[in-house]
Amino acid sequence: MTAKNNATGAQALPLNTILAGDCIEAMNSLPAESIDLIFADPPYNLQLKGDLHRPDNSQVDAVDDAWDQFSSFAVYDKFTKDWLAAARRLLKPDGAIWVIGSYHNIFRVGAELQNAGFWILNDVVWRKSNPMPNFRGKRLTNAHETMIWASKEEGGKYTFNYEALKALNEGIQMRSDWVLPICTGHERLKDDKGDKAHPTQKPESLLHRVLVGSTNPGDVVLDPFFGTGTTGAVAKMLGRNYIGIERETAYRTVAEKRLASIRKYDREALQVSTSKRAEPRVPFGQLVERGMLRPGEELYSMNRRHKAKVRADGTLIGDDIKGSIHQVGAHLEGAPSCNGWTYWCFKRDGKTVPIDLLRQQIRAEMAN
Repeated sequence: MTAKNNATGAQALPLNTILAGDCIEAMNSLPAESIDLIFADPPYNLQLKGDLHRPDNSQVDAVDDAWDQFSSFAVYDKFTKDWLAAARRLLKPDGAIWVIGSYHNIFRVGAELQNAGFWILNDVVWRKSNPMPNFRGKRLTNAHETMIWASKEEGGKYTFNYEALKALNEGIQMRSDWVLPICTGHERLKDDKGDKAHPTQKPESLLHRVLVGSTNPGDVVLDPFFGTGTTGAVAKMLGRNYIGIERETAYRTVAEKRLASIRKYDREALQVSTSKRAEPRVPFGQLVERGMLRPGEELYSMNRRHKAKVRADGTLIGDDIKGSIHQVGAHLEGAPSCNGWTYWCFKRDGKTVPIDLLRQQIRAEMAN
């Protein structure tokens, strides 16, 4: 276990550990505004009536555990209201929360999220590529679950790694419907008897997408319904810190064994694609100040049609125009705007080199 002080230094966070006991009590024991992201997979309150059997009369291992049973909707709503209040207290001002559920509970949870003051960003449909069939044949096959992603406040500056999710999706903007398989085969954890260790174990692929998209390395991720530790396992691999809360001893035992075998990816592998706007700003004049380009040196447009001369103050001068690299490029092309970093190049040893290469060199230095 590692510990981390909160902003006031008054209380340490029990990082990378699993807290035993009631989730609300455990959350209330942690310092306020100390968590970057919460991923919550609360009880579904399935309201199952009797056993469920397959066509061959074998019994389905459905969710019938005591932790998923509530005496009424009112009792479930009170539970939801209380744990969301505890969660909201823990989140940093720029924090966010993901809650996953089925049609049995997600609409009730969504209403309580809004009542508590959270601001819903997206509802994401996890469409299961291999769902369990509807054995009774009286309803449509339930092939999806819904996740709600919400910021702590309206206008909150939550983390969203847009470019990273786009890269995960082969360069196409990530949509709000995710087609991913449920846990099967080697990923499905088993207990000592060979049975499912947890009836609703989530796939690591789902948490990978959530954490890559809405956290950064070093962030603290809390899962108040930790189960067998999928959130913790993915967080550890991705270089995030986790805190799990789980009241069931059997689940904690499985999760602890699982987490002990997880290794963090190396630093280089943890880096993800970022927006150009998120990268440090480098003024063109800095290239001149540092002698990477000299006053009087000529720049050439990438299309070879135009040239301009570098001035000591980081501006350019052309035949009938002077100004920034962007202004001069736009004027020469007769265009309303121009990205001067990709428009201009210079010559070194007979080779044409984009000026953006020099900017990237400076950015690399700033990152070290």
